[in-house]
Amino acid sequence: METQGEPPIKKSNFIIDLVEADLDSNRYDGRVQTRFPPEPNGFLHVGHAKAICLNSSIANDYSGVFNLRYDDTNPVTESTEFVASIKDDLQWLLGEELKTVPLHTSDYFKQLYLWAEDLIMKGKAYVDDQDVKTISKQRGGFQETGLNSPYRDRGTEENLHLFREMRAGKFYEGECVLRAKIDMGHDNMNMRDPIMYRVKTEEHFRTGKEWNIYPTYDWAHGQSDAIEKVTHSLCSLEFESHRELYNWFLDQLEITGNQRPYQTEFARLNFTYTVLSKRLLKYLVEDKIVDGWDDPRMPTLRGFRKRGYPAVAVRNFCEHIGVAKTNGTHEIELLESFIRNNLNQNAERRMAVLNPLKVTITNWPEGHVDMRQAINNPEDESAGTREIPFTGSLYIEREDFMENPEPKYYRLAPGREVRLRYGYFITCNKIVKDKEGNVTELLCSYDPETSGGKAPDGRKVKATIHWVSAEHALEGSAVLYDRLFSTEHPGAETGEPLDDINPNSKTLRECIKLEPSIGDLTRGSVVQFERLGYFHPDEEIPLLFHRTVGLRDEWANIVKRR
Repeated sequence: METQGEPPIKKSNFIIDLVEADLDSNRYDGRVQTRFPPEPNGFLHVGHAKAICLNSSIANDYSGVFNLRYDDTNPVTESTEFVASIKDDLQWLLGEELKTVPLHTSDYFKQLYLWAEDLIMKGKAYVDDQDVKTISKQRGGFQETGLNSPYRDRGTEENLHLFREMRAGKFYEGECVLRAKIDMGHDNMNMRDPIMYRVKTEEHFRTGKEWNIYPTYDWAHGQSDAIEKVTHSLCSLEFESHRELYNWFLDQLEITGNQRPYQTEFARLNFTYTVLSKRLLKYLVEDKIVDGWDDPRMPTLRGFRKRGYPAVAVRNFCEHIGVAKTNGTHEIELLESFIRNNLNQNAERRMAVLNPLKVTITNWPEGHVDMRQAINNPEDESAGTREIPFTGSLYIEREDFMENPEPKYYRLAPGREVRLRYGYFITCNKIVKDKEGNVTELLCSYDPETSGGKAPDGRKVKATIHWVSAEHALEGSAVLYDRLFSTEHPGAETGEPLDDINPNSKTLRECIKLEPSIGDLTRGSVVQFERLGYFHPDEEIPLLFHRTVGLRDEWANIVKRR
């Protein structure tokens, strides 16, 4: 069985091998520089976490440079909200502030434009007056060669004039584009005269109305790497077919030697019960299927933070799975096991009752409060202990009582004795019900000789349950989360992942009872509610808790089944 509690030992992989080979050959004069280039049109998700961890660790391990670069080339979908969230979440994941100032592709708009003019003058780019739909149709297919645009053979001077007119705002959106002139019969679809620039009149959040044309990702990507002197452009596998175009542009601009970056692809991160398509995540938010990008059911880093996932556990998970050359899907339970094992080591324990049932101890001395000593974390002796008030009026979980117990049900029942965690043995003597026959209260007696958790006469009990003093309890609420999608592979049967949305993925428990020390939890901490799971206090609403992860190790069961 795999272990997840300890930070994994660093392993070699094909990307590390490439970097070390470049260092041995002095390919970049001993430099290593990587980057993470997100488009600021949404919040970061766990798939981005793998790319961030990989690029930052490569730079750190070889005393190199790691930059955050915003691919801000589409003003229609981008915003300062996303820019701020990306930086904030990236720094949370890495556990430190960025060592360099974030970069922007928009910083290079002028140089990219000049390079585009250079390609036009070399006869390697032309202005096409056709609309995007027509251009897409003319590209053909994998078994069908593409068709040349009727504007493909325009002269250099005309193309240069039209491109400058595009820059000057003389055309409306969709009227024309600038395309690279490569080969409409190429086996690689990305090489069939790809679009380099399109007209967009939307105001850019950084450059305002300065530009009327914006570069495409394929045109801006490699050139931005070159401008920044990136040595290793690490991309996920969906960009593998774009590598040929990446190199073609660098060739035309005669960017060579140690100024020329090169692209290497690695497998993207996929999970069961999860979608990582930014389009689908955006739909979930905008259609209010979830409560925003930070909804704890979302696979976004902001959702992870709200749910209480420790950043170090996410980093350790990414290190554990490593990098591969072929895509695969990881069980979400593996990630959860990293979260659980980290919290088991670090989270303090408290007692809370999510579905309260009143217990009155009839032989308890009236008005007496017994302060019981409890261990804060059995995995960490330095966490110390705390005191919990014990009185004759308590709350227990309703699920810890059964009037007519089933076989192998060992918790509280009429005439049965159980142990209260850090308390005494109690026996249920009488049940109180309301007019509808619902159990509202249990009248119990306690054995004062069982203060140490054991009976002097050696009798045994088969269950220990948690409790909260009714007189001292804080009242709060908790949100319990299940999978956002009800199937392992959303959309596998219907082709539409949204068909598999789980309608019961979120449950709010109000009027829960909490031991008083919970009110003193520090901001951002995660606590284990004994027997219930790990919970994270909401950052804004007092005494509202989000369940981070349950106690049951589902990953261990998966490994056993294998």
